[in-house]
Amino acid sequence: MSDGGLVEGIKIDVVRLHETWMELVFPRQRTAVHSVLGKWQPRTQGDKIKYRLWMALGVPIVALLYPLLLVGFAARFNASRFDSATTRLGVIGVVVLAAVLWGLLTALARVRLSFDGFVAVGAASVVAVVSAGLAAGFTRLGGRGTTVVFAYPFAMNAIFLPPVVAALYDPSLSGVLEGSEELAIYLLDNVLFVGGLNEFLRNNYSLEGIGVVLMWVGIATPLGWLLGCTVTLADLVRPRSDDD
Repeated sequence: MSDGGLVEGIKIDVVRLHETWMELVFPRQRTAVHSVLGKWQPRTQGDKIKYRLWMALGVPIVALLYPLLLVGFAARFNASRFDSATTRLGVIGVVVLAAVLWGLLTALARVRLSFDGFVAVGAASVVAVVSAGLAAGFTRLGGRGTTVVFAYPFAMNAIFLPPVVAALYDPSLSGVLEGSEELAIYLLDNVLFVGGLNEFLRNNYSLEGIGVVLMWVGIATPLGWLLGCTVTLADLVRPRSDDD
């Protein structure tokens, strides 16, 4: 894509995003130029004031949402590949594929780790396989709400859980634990400070063993919701048919 085409694409997406914002309150704002009635315009002075205030309020919100929209486009591309794989393989096929992949990790754990580490990775792999099956099942079940609320979080947990558990027992993966500790400190200091939640977590939980696993489950689940919402936003601003 040329620079001109890229700029034009960004302009179209930003305009659509702002029109979507406007349509939350006012009718016929989004792509209404193609309709018989055309775009709704305020007629009374009061409506004009409300319209302009809502328009101005949407500018910083669109600026904040646009990076998430870009994430949504990327996530949608990968989600569509997962949807295609689920369609071709079926739920059982996805479960079998996940079992093979995480089974290989479990077999490697048997060679490299202690028996306790092998059991822990095996248990995490079983949970990951079940999560992958549930993600595929909720995806096939259909419905935007079901996919966002259930499929994406299960998919994220299926990806994160076994490697994190393996890192607890394999010294060569110590970087995962160090990164987890740095991330935990950042979240406690900058995100979970509301209502003293960070102090409660520091006083009652330690970041070791099961604490690390629970932390990543706690990250993977809302991360799945966030990705699901960004994909929904991408579908709203640029429907899939527009990319064909």
